[in-house]
Amino acid sequence: MIVMHAGSSHPAAILAILVATYGGIALGRIPGLKLDRTGIALLGAIALMAFGGVTAAQAASQVNWPSVLLLFGFFVISAQLQLSGFFHLVADAIAARVGHPARFLLGLMLVSAGLSSLLNNDVVCAVFTPIVASALIARRLNPVPFLIALAVSSNIGAAATLVGNAQDMMIGSVAHLNFGSYLLWSALPVLFALGSAYAIIWALSRGKFGIHVSLRAAVDAPVPLFDRGHTIKGLSILAVVVVLFFTPIPREITALAAAGIHLASRKYRTRELLGLVNWPILVLFMSLFVVTDAFQEAGYGARAIHALAHAGVDIGNPVTLVLTTAGLSNLINNSAAVMLLLKLVDLSHPVTGYLLALSNSFGGNLIVVGSVANIIVVQEARALGVKISFRDFARLGIPVTLAALAGLLGWAALVPLVSPG
Repeated sequence: MIVMHAGSSHPAAILAILVATYGGIALGRIPGLKLDRTGIALLGAIALMAFGGVTAAQAASQVNWPSVLLLFGFFVISAQLQLSGFFHLVADAIAARVGHPARFLLGLMLVSAGLSSLLNNDVVCAVFTPIVASALIARRLNPVPFLIALAVSSNIGAAATLVGNAQDMMIGSVAHLNFGSYLLWSALPVLFALGSAYAIIWALSRGKFGIHVSLRAAVDAPVPLFDRGHTIKGLSILAVVVVLFFTPIPREITALAAAGIHLASRKYRTRELLGLVNWPILVLFMSLFVVTDAFQEAGYGARAIHALAHAGVDIGNPVTLVLTTAGLSNLINNSAAVMLLLKLVDLSHPVTGYLLALSNSFGGNLIVVGSVANIIVVQEARALGVKISFRDFARLGIPVTLAALAGLLGWAALVPLVSPG
């Protein structure tokens, strides 16, 4: 444990800064300023160093660097595949099958879920949205339910592994979860959630595929030329990385080595690869490590657990944990929710970490602001003149989320019969 003088000498300041930081993250902005969630979290960390008694050395020591480095490594791996044109090739292949809506929806959800389980789901959504939307508009099909399905399936697929999204990388690193054990445990709830999502979205949307407004079908963004050699290179390195995750080699070292191979490229400049790294996400997590660790070291984490227990609420109970995680993910964003819960939940049993990882990903499908992937799809669609309203998303997202969480809780009830890993 890190011994912090801040915890004893500035407890009121620490609590005020935590409340202000998470309040701003929940709102997503500060009135009158251009700050986003990353900026708000960074200001919170800066405020702790300025007013909370946290030194620069203490702030640096509070960051879980293995998880941050793992995330960075995967950003570079995804960037190489994006520059090679792999994502666009896959998206175009899916779009070519738009003439059969049922099969197209199934293919879109399976492919986006599969890619999101091993690569950054935000990248998948960003690349797929304009291509898929344009193909649907050209066929005079309503892209809204399909794009919502893209976001939903990417969130579900990301939960399949400990590298599918940034939150699960953090959980896996902090809780020291085994990659293979998690993969086996999560497989059934993920498949159930994906199957339920397909059935729900198809059933609620099959009569609403016609377009009633004029939409722009052209994609103006430049498309990278497909490079077969570099695509094979990227996929081969990714395959080796996944295999090595089943060995004792630290995951962050494996991911960094792969990133180093891609950076030593004869075709792509370093600035091109690093330009596609999601630096705001890295800064967000590093800042929240500082904020939440100060909160924990000041004793507020233990107090919160005691207060909840006194009120009869056991945060470690599977039902409570799953519902709390899903609720907070939509209230304050799933990244911020995970960072806070990592300080409040006892992660000594692997299944607790599994539930936290799955429920934050599944819960992100409830409403638009539940995950970054949802927001990316909505924003990319808007650029094409496609409006996905809060109501549109909630109409499909709420039943999909409820079904996924129900399946997860049902599976958790069988935990005594399943090896936790």
